[in-house]
Amino acid sequence: MALIKQINNKIPQFGKNCYLAENATIIGDLECGEDCSFWFNAVVRADVNFIKMGNKVNVQDGAIVHCTYKKHSTTIGNNVSIGHNAIVHGCVIKDNVLIGMGAIVMDDCIVESNSIIAAGSVVTQGTHVQTGCIYAGIPAKKIKEVDQTLFEGEIMRIADNYLKYSSWYK
Repeated sequence: MALIKQINNKIPQFGKNCYLAENATIIGDLECGEDCSFWFNAVVRADVNFIKMGNKVNVQDGAIVHCTYKKHSTTIGNNVSIGHNAIVHGCVIKDNVLIGMGAIVMDDCIVESNSIIAAGSVVTQGTHVQTGCIYAGIPAKKIKEVDQTLFEGEIMRIADNYLKYSSWYK
């Protein structure tokens, strides 16, 4: 069973039909919606500020979601995929976003809806990622717009697949 830990009188709250891998670690003031999944070695640590997630968010293997004490909470919208070993820290991720494997999104960033953060990218503090764009590199910069093929073939496909995968483990 996943490590679910209360801290400072706050305990994680989960919506219906969520999957928690046996070694996922979820701590503190987390509120998540329905159909979310927390995969192997994922850490969601809402100990120093709150973390709020919408519906159909997947936090993949080894990913970390955290926040900053007295400064930046973390808010994640609906239909968001956080790739393997990615770090999402003290920022706002809106709906229909793919955070690629190993990417880092730092404090005070806003990632607008229908966007992709490419694998291995670093979105530096305070960056505002435009709606419907792909950002890549270190530091991450806009490289192109998300077309319908990428939206359906990557953002939607991955979110839908992780909902399906989680059903295999329940």
